Order: sequence, then C-alpha cells, then structure tokens
Amino acid sequence: MQPAPAPVRALVVDDEPVLAGTVATYLDRAGFQTCVVADGREAVEVARGWVPEVVVLDLGLPGLDGVEVCRQIRTFSDCYVLMLTARADEVDLLVGLSVGADDYMTKPFSARELVARVHVLLRRPRSGGLVQRSARRIFGDLVIDPDAREVEVGGVLVDLTRTEFDVLDALSSQPRLAYSRRQLVDAVWGPDWVGDDRLVDVHVAHVRRKLGDDPASPRYVSTVRGVGYRMGTGR
Repeated sequence: MQPAPAPVRALVVDDEPVLAGTVATYLDRAGFQTCVVADGREAVEVARGWVPEVVVLDLGLPGLDGVEVCRQIRTFSDCYVLMLTARADEVDLLVGLSVGADDYMTKPFSARELVARVHVLLRRPRSGGLVQRSARRIFGDLVIDPDAREVEVGGVLVDLTRTEFDVLDALSSQPRLAYSRRQLVDAVWGPDWVGDDRLVDVHVAHVRRKLGDDPASPRYVSTVRGVGYRMGTGR
C-alpha cells in the first residue's frame, strides 16, 4: 500500500488567542497540521525551520507586523500567504499584498470560509510533473518561460511571486485576448474563489512595477477600458 500523504502544514500567526485557536481548530479538522504563533519574529523563524505550505498571517501584529513578516518569509519561501486584516481600507490591502501575499480576508470572517479559501489556494496548479513542455513566450525584451516559471526583461531575471507569475502566465498564454478581472480570477485563483476583484488590479500593478512597465505607455500589459487587461501595447 502507498503510504498516506503527509498533511499540509499550516502556520497561523495572530496575537488574538481565541481567533488563532478557532482558525487552527478548523484547519485541524480539515486535515491540516497546524502551528500557532503570536509573535512576528517567532513566525519568521518557524516558517524557516518548519517549512509550512501555507501561512495565515495577521497584518496587525505587535512589534514585527504582518507586512514585514511576509516580506521576510518571501526571501526564503514560496508558500501561500493568506493575509488577515481588521482594517478594510485599501491602503492596508495594497501594502499587505505588495510584499507577496496571495489572498486576503477582512475581520470578522467565518473560519469555515477561511478554510475554503486555503483549499482554493492549494488547488492552484504547481509546477513540476510530467507535462508537455511549453514554448517560451517573447514580447520584445520580455521573455516568459512557463516551464521554468522564469521571467526575464532584457536578459535580467525578474523576481515575481507565485501569484504574480500566474497572472502574467495567464495573460501571456493568450496575448490577443482581453481578460476581464473575473476571467483572471478564474485562471489564477480558480472559479471557486470568492472575494474582491480588486485583488487582480493589485497584482497586475505589482507585475507592471517589477517589469518596469509604465501603465500610461505600456510595453507589456495594457489596460482594456471597460474590460480588464491583455498583453501588448494596445496599438
């Protein structure tokens, strides 16, 4: 018999004991192996040593806040990060996602919905396995290698998060297609994802910034007014 697969490791980082315990309990019941910490610095060390597949991370931690925790984790890990925030204003959303969070939820939330969101993240396709190789995609001096999950601009590698690469991969797979935000959500997060479509705008903005692409005069990713986004200059 094949051995049972190891449970997915989920790190819960929140300084509210009741909330953290509730989230961990629901994740445990869903078959995850969970670890709960309340301190940002400890969270970074646990993430480095325990190597979780997903981190549920509160933005408003005392001391080392969630933004800095996420920034540091992203220097050594490509795990999924689901950010929690009690502040629903767009500034916190943008700041949180700019350091590589894959999704966010605003407190208060249902623990069942959080577990469902984590499952959606984990169902997103990962690289690897025996698949037919895809040709590299070239847009001027931008080169996208879907198999290696690498992006170069002018021969220099661009460091994209997993979600940022997935957004660019979706757009570049059909460069003549103008993607609506919902189509990008379906392609990157999956049709089961439920949340704010502004998430797409945030990640597209990060991709543009990292590619050195000016939205006012784009070379790579264009805004299609009233629709969404597509690859190319739009001319």
